[in-house]
Amino acid sequence: MLERIREGSQSPWAIGILGLIILSFIFAGVGGYMSNSASTAAATVNGDEITLDELERAYQNERARMEQQFGDAFATLASDTEYLRNFRSNILDRLIGETLIDQAAVELGLRVSDEQVKNAIISMNDFHVDGQFNNDRYIALLRQAGFQPSNFRDFVRTDLIRRQLSQSLIGTEFALDSEAVTALKMREQTRDIRYLIVATSLFADKVDVSDQQVSDYYDANINQFDTEQKVSLEYVELTLEDVLKDISVSEQELAEYYQQNINSYRTEEERQVSHILLEFGDDEDAAKVKAEEVLAKVNSGENFAELAKSFSSDTFSAENGGDLGFFSKGIMDPAFEDAAFELAQTGDVSGLVKSAFGYHIIKLTDVKAEQVTPFSDVQEQVELAVKTFKAEEEFYVIQQNMAEVAFEIPDSLEGVAAAANKSAIKTELFARSSAPAGVSHPQVLASAFSDALIQEGVNSEVIEVAKNHIVVARVAEFEPERTQLLDEVSQTIKQRLVAEASQQAAKDYLSEIQANLSENADVSAQLGSLDLVWQDKSAITRNDSSVSRPIISASFALAKNDSEVVELFNEEVALVQVQAINIEAEVDQSKVASLQTQLASSKTQNLYAAVIESLKAQADIEIY
Repeated sequence: MLERIREGSQSPWAIGILGLIILSFIFAGVGGYMSNSASTAAATVNGDEITLDELERAYQNERARMEQQFGDAFATLASDTEYLRNFRSNILDRLIGETLIDQAAVELGLRVSDEQVKNAIISMNDFHVDGQFNNDRYIALLRQAGFQPSNFRDFVRTDLIRRQLSQSLIGTEFALDSEAVTALKMREQTRDIRYLIVATSLFADKVDVSDQQVSDYYDANINQFDTEQKVSLEYVELTLEDVLKDISVSEQELAEYYQQNINSYRTEEERQVSHILLEFGDDEDAAKVKAEEVLAKVNSGENFAELAKSFSSDTFSAENGGDLGFFSKGIMDPAFEDAAFELAQTGDVSGLVKSAFGYHIIKLTDVKAEQVTPFSDVQEQVELAVKTFKAEEEFYVIQQNMAEVAFEIPDSLEGVAAAANKSAIKTELFARSSAPAGVSHPQVLASAFSDALIQEGVNSEVIEVAKNHIVVARVAEFEPERTQLLDEVSQTIKQRLVAEASQQAAKDYLSEIQANLSENADVSAQLGSLDLVWQDKSAITRNDSSVSRPIISASFALAKNDSEVVELFNEEVALVQVQAINIEAEVDQSKVASLQTQLASSKTQNLYAAVIESLKAQADIEIY
């Protein structure tokens, strides 16, 4: 049989089929490479790519910021895939706008000098210690954020160029003194008003609502009477704290942990060095020759700090005589670090050291020897670490047991509760939008309202709601979504219709008074029928808290002697009449100047947004 297969594989038919297969792989492969190449871009803007990596980085940064600011409220929103899709789309839209601004800045020839970049970095408060720029903090924060100094300078340069463009827009927008004065007078004007307030309940006994009206309202608004799904959950909750309180440790365990993790309590040797950096530029050989000349000056005894100020390309450290502060291993460029830690004595100077940044001349200025913190100083810290470690191990074992029991006995939580040594908790019936605090986690709610738990009546899997915080749940009761019957809601509908009719009757009553006022007729008899009395208010402001907000809004929208009927809160209606408009002849000039700035800022924001939209309209934008 093998011989026949071997002979068949040499036949023309077999060779032809094999050729077709190879061609299909070739074309499929080429297509794959082409599609993969295109898929690395989230969008292109006038030919410039916004990569998926850039979009993902911006998305994760913004999401982290939102989670930190809004906590569980954002987590609930983030459980909605449609919301996250729009969230990501908005991030991409922002990146497109930034790209367009960058392109416009290049087209306009906007530039930022090295000195401007330097001054901007020095002025950043994040790099200050005691109000002064600190190079140690600068280097440490850059390393922590994953920046090299050169990359960070480029980042700052781009940001400054963007600001140049925005500042140029700000410089073109202004508000006239007369605008600010007019706006201030309008904002600070006061009004004398009078108003009547009528409770709609005064007209309720005059309203008659028939069964047919109730039925018609029910038919026309039937969607209003759909109920939400509701569930009652039984759940078992376990946290690390539940396990931690029962953990005990021995002195021997503490001592062993301390010895095994001695490096955690060891302060590594740190070295303080100064350096002179000669960047490669366009000619590495020329940079090396220059570096050798500077090294010769150092070796001849010239002042290292002064040479650093004169020749070093690292302008920030150069101001401090090349000082880079203290650092331990694993911080600096490997070649630089190796050379720095090979220097034996304080004051020793290296030869030329080549790194990714250029040629360095390194001088050792101080050494902090390695130190080990004694056990007695960290005993409480060690005890907590050992207990936490043992508790996490125990937590994992319990979690596994809970998962197994929940699966093996799917129609009860008794075994799960026993495995966790906790009691099961039962909630009242609740809708997804009104979940009790104990189960108000997106992951728990997604499981609670899933078909598996509702229809099959089984236990959930172990749900991890946070690190070392788990829940196993099951649906104890279920109330499906349904449309309430007319008999169930007829009384509610009748009350609503009576309230609406009463409100309309109150508005009609006040509208009649309003019409009589416009004709200068006497309305005292009408007011007396309901024992109504005008309420007078003098010199009310736009932010007056002594008067209902709808009355304030109407008062500042009306002309003198005009009136309006407005709906208030708490089932009340009011008739408002403006009796006088008070405008101060003199205005506070300091307020005028402040408002002028606000108006100009508002115009600038509108203009900036308009510029972005204009650039988008003219750009070739493709979103993948």
